[in-house]
Amino acid sequence: MKSKKAFVILFIAAAAFLGVCTWLYAILSTKYQPEQLATKSSQASDSAAESNLAPDFTVYDADGNAVRLSDFIGKPIVLNFWASWCGPCKSEMPEFNEVYLETKEDVVFLMVNMTDGQRETVKTAKEYLSGHDYAFPVFYDMDSDAANTYEVFALPTTYLIDADGNLVAKASGAINSETLRTGIAKLRSE
Repeated sequence: MKSKKAFVILFIAAAAFLGVCTWLYAILSTKYQPEQLATKSSQASDSAAESNLAPDFTVYDADGNAVRLSDFIGKPIVLNFWASWCGPCKSEMPEFNEVYLETKEDVVFLMVNMTDGQRETVKTAKEYLSGHDYAFPVFYDMDSDAANTYEVFALPTTYLIDADGNLVAKASGAINSETLRTGIAKLRSE
């Protein structure tokens, strides 16, 4: 009888302990979550982060014309690296399009496709895009200049660059429209 009573008390204590832990986790995890948009010195390769100036690169538009990041300095820039085979990239694109349509007069969107010529080609990227009604401009990193310059190894990756050409924030992984709007607000306040 004593052992049964001790077991019940132990069981109740364990359940209470787990309940308190779950409650604390729910409260503290939202308070201490890392920001999805890393700011200032944590956002680019070491050499770029030292000066905070966004390094220039060359990509190509849909017609094959060379385009440089520096062509767009003067307005805030959302620089996003993506590929058509990347599930998280595809999941964030509708939200990027939504925010692009809201901000296209004030903010430049550079949606850079990681066109390596093997896993991702201009053809596969265009085929993916043709099935969607995205309004944002898409560029192709056929020489891997942008990916190498920004040391992009994971997709999607998004950089936020202010109107003066300074790196403001970086997000690794898919972001939602709320996070993107928060980042754009940071760009506008810089």
